Amino acid sequence: MTQSCELSAECDTILLPFCTQAEYSQSSHFQVLLTSSPTVNSSTEKTIKKQMTKDPVGPSLIHLAIPMMFGLVSIMLFNLVDTFYISLIGVRELVAISFTFPVTFTLMSFAFGIGIGASVVISRAIGEGDHHRVQRLTTDSLLLVTLIILCVAGLSFIALRSIFTLIGATDESLPLIKEYMIPWLLGVVFVVIPIVGNSAIRATGDTKTPSMIMVIAAVVNAVLDPLLIFGYGPFPALGIKGAAIATVISYFSILLAGLWVLGRRERMLTTVWPGVSGILSSWKTLLYIGIPATLTQLLFPISNAIMTRIAADLGDSTVAAFGVGTRIEALAMIGSISLSSVLIPFIGQNFGARKFGRIEDASLFSLRFALVWGFTAWVILALFSGLIAWAFTDDPEVQGFIKQFFWIVPFGFAFHGLSQLVSASCNALNRPFHSTTINIMRLFLLLIPLVYLGSQIWSTTGFFVGIALGNLATSGIAWFWFRVSILPIALGNKM
Repeated sequence: MTQSCELSAECDTILLPFCTQAEYSQSSHFQVLLTSSPTVNSSTEKTIKKQMTKDPVGPSLIHLAIPMMFGLVSIMLFNLVDTFYISLIGVRELVAISFTFPVTFTLMSFAFGIGIGASVVISRAIGEGDHHRVQRLTTDSLLLVTLIILCVAGLSFIALRSIFTLIGATDESLPLIKEYMIPWLLGVVFVVIPIVGNSAIRATGDTKTPSMIMVIAAVVNAVLDPLLIFGYGPFPALGIKGAAIATVISYFSILLAGLWVLGRRERMLTTVWPGVSGILSSWKTLLYIGIPATLTQLLFPISNAIMTRIAADLGDSTVAAFGVGTRIEALAMIGSISLSSVLIPFIGQNFGARKFGRIEDASLFSLRFALVWGFTAWVILALFSGLIAWAFTDDPEVQGFIKQFFWIVPFGFAFHGLSQLVSASCNALNRPFHSTTINIMRLFLLLIPLVYLGSQIWSTTGFFVGIALGNLATSGIAWFWFRVSILPIALGNKM
């Protein structure tokens, strides 16, 4: 709430920085991002530009990826805090919140997709030095995600009962689900705009600010959750509704922060009306990448549901071990996930600047990084598998399966990380359908069939082996396709 109050004083000035083209061209900070001039007024500004198009590739990518890790951890903690406090209310509330995850994730996937599209096209425009286009694309990406989410949220609001009945919610859970979803849907615009805004900021080469913004959101949410859920002090006890309101308020606080950064500091927003044709042109460019990226995001919960169903046939212990494993996996893969996120603006800027050799170097560095990070994670998780199993359960059978998971599945983390990096590179090179194809191949042509086959041959052990082999096979195919075909064609055979 403190951050929100501090920023509210700036509300009256937020629109002023949405400058005209003439004012925009005067911005010393953005000039350093868009030109190669050695004359700059700030060492920090100089560093941002240099990292993306001039500094050694490997150190630059690592420098960009480290802040991303903190941002991703804060997002994970954000979700865990919500779940923890709601679990203290009761089982009914915990069940209700579990039903909301697929719906909230689906709506947020639109923001993730548009955010990826924004990062690609804005970073390329920065590399080309087209500052007017940067303004236009940034502003139009925020308008686009707002319009899409308002439409989707409105439809979800109208069909709320039907949606949750379809996915299995009972009459007992529906009132609690409505308590959470109604305030969440009413404030979802405040949730999605920062997601796209952070992607636009990362396109400049600044990964620290988006991470700081997400840390602020996590802290505000962690403070507000107990106050609004349980009603401490002057705050009313709102139960599960309080968790939704806390989420909306926390995102609203960083919405203001993000708009200040984009509008006042980076001069990336504009109030100039380009006409309907101008906006539609920007949206077409954004959606070319945004639609496939959104579809890719939606593939993961679908495939996870199918794999959970396969695990269910093997027994509750397998389901429990798989659930624990997938939660730890997100943390273990954080290095590769962070690098894949920063690859998009890095490749975009260097492509726009016609520095194709740096893109080639980035792809080779990604290969080495994915293998080193993945195999290191495997060793650590295998060595500590017993401790992890003990921390999550006292059931001997579940403990045994958790140990199996961490001895077998993380073998494929290196290869899964590599396929993630290839997928991100395809998006950055304006090949979004190649990225989607790689993910469809991994999930539905390799991973799920191998998991099913393994479970039939070797029960739970085979289930885990299938996951590892699926990731191994995907990475080999994806890397070969990328190096032999996708990358040379995208770069005009200039490798």
